Amino acid sequence: MFVGIDCGTQSTKVVIFEVTSGQVIGRGQALHDLISGHDGRREQDPSWWIHALTQAMYTALQTANVDASAIKGIGVSGQQHGLVVLDKEDRVIRAAKLWCDTSTHCENEALIDKLGGDDRVFELIGTKLKTGYTASKLLWMKNNEPENYAKIHSILLPHDYINFWLSGEKTTEAGDASGTGYFDIKSKCWSTEILCAIDHEMPLIDKLPPIIDAHQGAGTLCTRSAQLLGLKPGIIIASGGGDNMMGAIGTGNVAQGVITISLGTSGTVAATSEIFLGDKSGEIASFCDSTNRWLPLICTMNLTNVTASVQKLMNVSHSELDELLANTSIGAGGLMMLPFFNGERTPDLPQAKGSLLGIDEQNLNAGNLCRAAVEGVSLGLKYGYHLLQQNGLSAQQIRLIGGGSNSPQWLKMIADMLNVPVVVPAENEAAALGAALQAQWSYQTNNNNHSELADICDNGVKFSKSSITEPNIENVERYQELFNLYQKNKLSLY
Repeated sequence: MFVGIDCGTQSTKVVIFEVTSGQVIGRGQALHDLISGHDGRREQDPSWWIHALTQAMYTALQTANVDASAIKGIGVSGQQHGLVVLDKEDRVIRAAKLWCDTSTHCENEALIDKLGGDDRVFELIGTKLKTGYTASKLLWMKNNEPENYAKIHSILLPHDYINFWLSGEKTTEAGDASGTGYFDIKSKCWSTEILCAIDHEMPLIDKLPPIIDAHQGAGTLCTRSAQLLGLKPGIIIASGGGDNMMGAIGTGNVAQGVITISLGTSGTVAATSEIFLGDKSGEIASFCDSTNRWLPLICTMNLTNVTASVQKLMNVSHSELDELLANTSIGAGGLMMLPFFNGERTPDLPQAKGSLLGIDEQNLNAGNLCRAAVEGVSLGLKYGYHLLQQNGLSAQQIRLIGGGSNSPQWLKMIADMLNVPVVVPAENEAAALGAALQAQWSYQTNNNNHSELADICDNGVKFSKSSITEPNIENVERYQELFNLYQKNKLSLY
């Protein structure tokens, strides 16, 4: 058996995967708080993640009702781009700034200018610097919290920090490191030039962990953490990775030709690639994956946060939302939402606000407002898929995960918008499952059983034929017209 941990924005989830049955046999979840500010501040105390992990692990072990000594390894999926800084005693210096923190947009622009512009940044790291990436968070600390900044001894990402708590070892891997903004995605190494641009006096590269291969172990479970988790010390801790990378593994997206879309707090469209896919526009993040390949992806910062806000405003449950989608027409009676509640990454508009267009006396009702929200965030994903198509990464099938994938009407909308069949994995906690499968891969590799990750995924990733949603050709054309209007309205924000 192998444990998969997914430390996300809203909660930490734990699954226990049994190899023989190919099934998740135990699961647990514990929620996180969020520190927010009107300036775009989004932070969490890393101690909250550890507390949630211990709670979720306890629940998972209880529901699995198995001998914990049979667990052979742990994998960790973490929210990307977060900044965790430790002092020389390995104490957390301040709350972690998260992927959705946009308070550092001025530092991001200053860093790009100092480096010589977007084209020079692309030459250095193979992608464009975005406000959400880790680089501008470091510069923000230097500018705004010099006393805290001076204490920095170690710089980690959220999943790195959890691996450190589990094993006592500080490591990272290329997939999660890709989202820092100071990692050369093509060459898979730290970018000294960008690190020096952040600070030419403090040697930041000395404070970063070593980069290990995806199949390597990050260490073994230390006695203290084992006791707190109720597990056997000494079991392998896999390299782990970012949530997008683990979500790809957990949907079997480990070879070119498959695309995973996540309908979570943020939205992502991700495709495995055997080669580095450079996109000078910066709209495609040409990240590495956590299988020693690449995972070009598009991330939107607004998805279920938008739909949940509208549902709360209208006092609409998830089942009622699905009913409203079924009983309203494409285009929401002329209402269109540009759903940039948290600013936006794709397109790169960190200070944007949401807009509701086309309001009149006839169309302003709960059904159309809810539909406009779902259509608005989905059109952003269609734009992301369109970018991947332009770069030769079309899909025969979309594998859909995240909270939104529980809505049959939303599945139909995605299939029709993208004109691709959509399937939902049997295990919806794809990032946690992917972490467990990576742990199995790492365990077997380290025990001289060189199994292919694809074979491990074939055993662990299940799909129901009844979950396949085919596109409706008539709706495909109508959504294309709506997408053209969305693109026109979006341009007004630039």
